[in-house]
Amino acid sequence: MKGAAHCGCALSTLVAQAGTVKRIQKQDVQAGDRLVILTANSTYHVRMAEDGWCEVSGGWFDNKGVAPFRTRIAGCTWGSSVLMVDVVAACGLCVEFGNRVVTSPVRMLIHLPGGSEN
Repeated sequence: MKGAAHCGCALSTLVAQAGTVKRIQKQDVQAGDRLVILTANSTYHVRMAEDGWCEVSGGWFDNKGVAPFRTRIAGCTWGSSVLMVDVVAACGLCVEFGNRVVTSPVRMLIHLPGGSEN
């Protein structure tokens, strides 16, 4: 496991620590919500749509000229094949999108509930 070996932690240690990091659960987002995900290398803007779909801009999607890109968020990972599928984003973990794009580690999360922007 590349991610576990990279930080020098056993998988069991990573799983135990996962419960203590700031995160946004999939069950806590709804259609119309907006997320700003700041990673080590990029900023991603996510607008949640119906049935788990979202539109993503920023980072890889802007660099490839495909933003806004309609996809799903598969979950979060430490950079290995271990995927927390119930999490949209978590500080210290990488977000994996449905098109297999994986971000650098998340540094900050902002969750704007639908209708909160003026």
